[in-house]
Amino acid sequence: MDCEKASYRMHHYLDGELTVWRRWYMRRHLNKCPPCAGGFVYEVEFRMIIAERCREQTPDDLRRRISGAIGFESGSEEGDWSP
Repeated sequence: MDCEKASYRMHHYLDGELTVWRRWYMRRHLNKCPPCAGGFVYEVEFRMIIAERCREQTPDDLRRRISGAIGFESGSEEGDWSP
């Protein structure tokens, strides 16, 4: 596998969407190619940061300001916005 294919398949690899053989080839390439391995580490860390940040709650004041700005009223339950 060359670097272009590895780059193309990186997200499929991280999402577990590759066949057993393609995963093996991908791991083999990552073990032998420091630049691609660095890209892999970056992608893993980026996904971890996104997952962590997506769990944070939106402050009530910010939620009200956004709702008012787009013409929606906040519902009684969190995330239950109705026009």
